[in-house]
Amino acid sequence: MSIFGSILSSIFHHANAATPAGTAGAPANAATAAPATAAASPAAGTPVNVDAVLTDLATKNGQGLNWKESIVDLLKLLGLDSSLDARKKLAGELGYTGDTNDSAAMNIWLIKEVRQKLAANGGTLPAGL
Repeated sequence: MSIFGSILSSIFHHANAATPAGTAGAPANAATAAPATAAASPAAGTPVNVDAVLTDLATKNGQGLNWKESIVDLLKLLGLDSSLDARKKLAGELGYTGDTNDSAAMNIWLIKEVRQKLAANGGTLPAGL
């Protein structure tokens, strides 16, 4: 699985685990519901509140990770590899064209791009992010 796929899967897995069956957002008719996918994507039309999921994880984590502004902290919060090599691979997956040896610029680009990709894949984020 790609690194971004792991990010997406982890966030959506936590969102699905936090939503008990039969609550708001669950399909009214299970027979017409889309089948579950391996990437744990949300049901069609059911956005995932990324901010709520990550804030909940950060509260439980207790490390004071700044996931809203730091790609390293976001990866750590999700239990994923946050090494420079992993971030360079993520940058390649997402189409980064800058110098991967300029890790500060790459990291800034990565956190913004990951947020955009999360939104494009069924996640909702506050307007300020």
